[in-house]
Amino acid sequence: MRPATDGDIGPIADLIRARADWMREREIEGWDGWRENADMLAGQAGISDIPVWVLVHTAAATIAGVTSVFENTPSLGWPDEAERAESALFLATTVTDPSYARHKPGSLIAWWALHQAALQGRSWVRRGTGPFPGLVAYYETQGWQVVRTFQQSGVTGYALARRAEPQPHLPALGMRLN
Repeated sequence: MRPATDGDIGPIADLIRARADWMREREIEGWDGWRENADMLAGQAGISDIPVWVLVHTAAATIAGVTSVFENTPSLGWPDEAERAESALFLATTVTDPSYARHKPGSLIAWWALHQAALQGRSWVRRGTGPFPGLVAYYETQGWQVVRTFQQSGVTGYALARRAEPQPHLPALGMRLN
């Protein structure tokens, strides 16, 4: 994992479009939004106010995943100010290249975030998702727990969390822990 740069914009956009195509082929809801917003989302790479990180497959020198890691929890999904004040990292816009599925890049990104949060003395890693029960079920297989559901513009969203904890198995998987 490393911070994204503006040189990553093209590869990130390609990754997002590859994920959208993969979703469309499987008739998974939401693919059109990913495809439509690929360039805008990729354009966030290298912007200092948006902490975009990439998971790089070093041997292939390609980006296998991307996420944004915020130090503040948004009020959407986390309406209680005291809860938002708890020390946490917040994952947003996590997308992985489906051609790397056998390497579980989504899990690697989540484990890295859990480890980083623990190293920083934070208590939680949080994330949210829209109305995609299949994605929520996938996150639950990774140990995420639904804290609550919420409504935005008549659409159900999910707020999820995991306790921050060291992930000592990451070096054995070839992931550098910074």
